[in-house]
Amino acid sequence: MTFIWLVRRNGYVPVSGLALTLEYWRHILNYTSQAGAATLTKPDSKQDRLRRLGVLNLHPERVRAPWFQSNDFFDARDLIQVKYEMLRHVSVDGASKADAAELFGVSRPTFYQAEAAFARDGLAGLMPKPRGPKGAHKLNLEAMAFVERHLEGDGSIHARALAEQLESELGISVHPRSIERAIARKKKP
Repeated sequence: MTFIWLVRRNGYVPVSGLALTLEYWRHILNYTSQAGAATLTKPDSKQDRLRRLGVLNLHPERVRAPWFQSNDFFDARDLIQVKYEMLRHVSVDGASKADAAELFGVSRPTFYQAEAAFARDGLAGLMPKPRGPKGAHKLNLEAMAFVERHLEGDGSIHARALAEQLESELGISVHPRSIERAIARKKKP
């Protein structure tokens, strides 16, 4: 029933157009299979799989939608399903965005972010994005130039010594392993 809305909303969705890994497809198929259909083997609990995939809803108790309380198909621990049903509730059932956000236990900004991500990327957009720095933010151009100068002069200098010199001369505290990774990235073609 919920996937009919997705197909009706987007027309058909070409498989090559979705950037979902095999593990995410298994997740979708595993929790949307019809009764009596063949299911994948389940070596670990659903909650463990959701946590491993990064889609575990940390606050399932905040989801107050009645169909999540009374139906085994709907699982408030599944963050993708919660977000999808929240969007469907607004689009198909005509609920207001503020009411839907409250009913599904999220803030209005979270609702708008999910709505934009779904409009942009489809179901794949509902996957949580990795948090934190996306690269070596402390090793800016100046710090990398410093590292390269010291490597050219004495190729045997260790990352620990470089980290100490960066701290004393530039005031940048960097872990030696970060320097090693940056040097390795620089060597790759």
